[in-house]
Amino acid sequence: MNFSFSTNAFVRHSIFEAIEAISDLGYEGVELLADAPHLYALSITDEEITRLKELLSHTGLRVANINANTAMGYYGRPFYEPLFEPSLANPDTSERRWRIEYTKKCIDMANAMNSPCISVTSGRIVPGITPLDASLILKKSLVEVAEYAEDRNIRVGIEYEPGLLVENSKELLVLMDDLGSPFVGVNLDLGHCHVIGEDIEEVISLFSNKIFHVHLEDIKARKHHHLIPGLGDMDIQGILEALQRHSYNNLVTVELYTYPHMPREAAKEALLYLRKYQAGLKL
Repeated sequence: MNFSFSTNAFVRHSIFEAIEAISDLGYEGVELLADAPHLYALSITDEEITRLKELLSHTGLRVANINANTAMGYYGRPFYEPLFEPSLANPDTSERRWRIEYTKKCIDMANAMNSPCISVTSGRIVPGITPLDASLILKKSLVEVAEYAEDRNIRVGIEYEPGLLVENSKELLVLMDDLGSPFVGVNLDLGHCHVIGEDIEEVISLFSNKIFHVHLEDIKARKHHHLIPGLGDMDIQGILEALQRHSYNNLVTVELYTYPHMPREAAKEALLYLRKYQAGLKL
């Protein structure tokens, strides 16, 4: 089992600096943030894509995932809320169309970067619409996105999160069953499972080979705040062993966007902690 690190911890650094740091620390892969200030798909140039590919080749890092969850670039400045808007479930036709087209551009970027998948969220339930109607809108958006992804052999992992329209494994399973696409699966954030009190091994078993990518962090007292592994109360060793038992063979990405003030230190501490358990896993 190998580990990658998300560049969303390095938002005070360029994407190039982030990749170099992640490689220097000894990670095998990298998750690329498809948003400002890194790979905002509406402004990144062909020259920058070429430079990124050359850097990835030089470092030997594998791209684990294109993280298209947020859209701060849409607002032109750092934004805390509404972090996930405009979403694929937004009732405003023009806002939703923007997100669909942006997601397609992220799929193209994944194709260019040799990433097997991208991740998206459902977004929140905005005022004035019911959860049922929002779910129908989300499904319609994902049908279009899935068709586009399938044509390019890129998988779309949906990440459920507390407080969003799709916020637990049961809701995501229903959505996936309704869509019935082999190119729509799960971007499984294990900390989110812990926050809402799910049995993590049961969730891993439930989704099985539909887990396209994994986010890992630690959580303390079920508070949704990403911590360096070892600083919370999650059973990290048990989680890694469960992933192995259920034949998850892709990269496990450490996601610590809560440490923009010390990303290198957080990434280093996380990997040192995870290496203790990696040695005991059957590779």
